[in-house]
Amino acid sequence: MIRKWWMESIGYQIYPKSFYDTNQDGIGDLPGILHKLDYLCMLGVNLIWICPFYDSPMDDNGYDVRDFFGVSKDFGTMEDVKNIIDKAHGLGIKIVLDYVLNHTSDEHPWFIESKSSKENPYRDYYIWQDGKTIDGKRMEPTNWGSFFGGSAWNYDETTDSYYMKIFSNKMPDLNWKNPKVRQEMAWVAKQWLDLGIDGFRIDAVSHLDRAPFVDAEAKEGEKYPLDYFKFSNQPMVHPYLKELNEAVFSKYECVTIGEVGGSASIQEGINYSAFDSNELSMVFSFDHNWCNNIFDIDHPKHLKTDAVKLKQAFNMWQTAMKDQFWIPLNWFNHDQPRLISHYGSKKYPLKSGKMLATALHFMKGTPFIYQGEEIGMTNYPFEDVSDFNDISSISSYQYHLDLAPDDPVTALRKAAMRSRDNARTPMQWTSGFQAGFSSVKPWMKVNPDYKKINVERNLNDPNSLFYHYQKLISLRRNSNYSAVILWGDYEQKDPDDPNHYTYTRTYQDQTLLVINSFSSKKTTYNISQYEIIDTVIHNEKKIKIKDQNILLRPYESIVFAVKEKS
Repeated sequence: MIRKWWMESIGYQIYPKSFYDTNQDGIGDLPGILHKLDYLCMLGVNLIWICPFYDSPMDDNGYDVRDFFGVSKDFGTMEDVKNIIDKAHGLGIKIVLDYVLNHTSDEHPWFIESKSSKENPYRDYYIWQDGKTIDGKRMEPTNWGSFFGGSAWNYDETTDSYYMKIFSNKMPDLNWKNPKVRQEMAWVAKQWLDLGIDGFRIDAVSHLDRAPFVDAEAKEGEKYPLDYFKFSNQPMVHPYLKELNEAVFSKYECVTIGEVGGSASIQEGINYSAFDSNELSMVFSFDHNWCNNIFDIDHPKHLKTDAVKLKQAFNMWQTAMKDQFWIPLNWFNHDQPRLISHYGSKKYPLKSGKMLATALHFMKGTPFIYQGEEIGMTNYPFEDVSDFNDISSISSYQYHLDLAPDDPVTALRKAAMRSRDNARTPMQWTSGFQAGFSSVKPWMKVNPDYKKINVERNLNDPNSLFYHYQKLISLRRNSNYSAVILWGDYEQKDPDDPNHYTYTRTYQDQTLLVINSFSSKKTTYNISQYEIIDTVIHNEKKIKIKDQNILLRPYESIVFAVKEKS
């Protein structure tokens, strides 16, 4: 099997706007990242993914790029970027940046030119179509829906035509059929790699091609159906990525991690990132992100994890990747709810947090921790729609309100449970003013639980979640078990067990048995087939075994080094 540096890495995702504010304007910045590199080094990570800090109108917090080579004044300067790269490399930490391929801001110079006239040389940099007329009424070219609600088309009166935008109106989609666009975007990647970064997380990479412009099938009363298949994982994505790989990625020892949401399958994962695909190093998938009843309830207290479905999602990728491709491991990112609130336990936050961390970090792949995950940050308790900053959360609230106009409370709860804003509240560094994030009012409210959940308190408690993550990282990077954690075969046990997620990792003469209880009640797990050699990590003080059954307390997690009895 191919072995690369990024397979042995542990990643940490930073959302700059919410990480740490050094110039006291309420917005996290690049000097804030520089200031906290020593903290990340202490945690043990050696790869940092930094979300966009490019010049942007901030319609979607930086994913709407106005200048791929400029730094937003909110975040700092290019000199700050260089300082981060230099210090991080000095600490043995690699740097990965977001690379936004699908779209730009509508304030990008290319789009300003593109919309100015149908004859402009930049016109074909974006996807333009004339509208259609039905019963004398002007309509969008198709009925396709946008990820952020409404139509996937936006009308521009300058040329009396529509441009495609599968996200917000201010994020027009690039036309990857145009070779000039592909050349321009390759140039963007090359400039950043030449600056010294170590790779890219590639945003919305599965959306670079479009199906024929034919209406999607709509449900009764549905005006703009969201059909992912119309603009996800279409055939030409792969030739585009092979071309980009040949022109740029293959010339550097860099890592490329694609975001492949929207109808991605195992086969698609293989197509993107097989060792011989010549496209990407790995891809983030989202099969494990929604393995609960969140879409069927109207209050977070009714959340229940479907452990069987969750295990199926993980097992599918772990089993398929063997000797074919590599995957990143993460519980969530800046687009999903906080881990403790989503899959953990409000009654047992520390124990469930440690269990969830163990369950992920002993799998095969490259783990990524999202900022605040290592201290157990939770969802924000939204009390009003004005608390939302995220454009898609506001759209979600309006969607639920339209369904039940007399029940704004339920609309708020439903939007809040899935809100991207949950992951974007300011990092909680201390129990002091504004959680130590800033000395002024932040761009987004601090979660009120910061007095008990913060970095300072975690560092002062040897039993904290932080130190559990630190130990997990140390076990993977520098222990007698590193080889089996990195390269060992994965085998899931008891797939239909609704209470436990158990699997083994085996490499040469070593076997690890990873036992994780997803139950809020006491359970038992039989280990009669194993001889216990060592306890690798545990989230309780003592292990209770009776008659070859482990007596598991709620959310207990244990990793044993074992041998199978003959």
